[in-house]
Amino acid sequence: MALWDRLKESASTMQTQLNAKKNDLKSGAFRDASMAICALVAAADGSVDPTERRRVAQLIATNEVLQNFPADDLQRRFDDYLNKLTADFDFGKVSVLQEVAKAKKKPAEARAVIQIGIVIGGADGNFDKDEQAVVREACYTLDLLPAEFDL
Repeated sequence: MALWDRLKESASTMQTQLNAKKNDLKSGAFRDASMAICALVAAADGSVDPTERRRVAQLIATNEVLQNFPADDLQRRFDDYLNKLTADFDFGKVSVLQEVAKAKKKPAEARAVIQIGIVIGGADGNFDKDEQAVVREACYTLDLLPAEFDL
């Protein structure tokens, strides 16, 4: 199977798993951590292009799990995290990973945050090495094994 097909299948599988847990993913910690991982993935290569912003905006608008929260609130949080990362990526990453860590207390939420990161990373069909690296780092922050997500 081609890499592109595996990426699409993996992102689709992750989305199906997220939808199945929708009713369990309503906490503020999950909300914050999911927007933080989106910002990390979007800024992973050191710059944020308009396509990446649109991808996240589309996810916020259409993702069943994220519809548990007001879209404008999610967008504001994403933009705030992104601003921290674009101002100073290394310093911002520490702060944004602290937001990701909020989901650590509930394993289902922690896994869902990683799955959202993978969905965002694979949305353009190219889950590149920089994106994979920040999702792996988020796994370690959440005490999850990257291998569990084929990272």
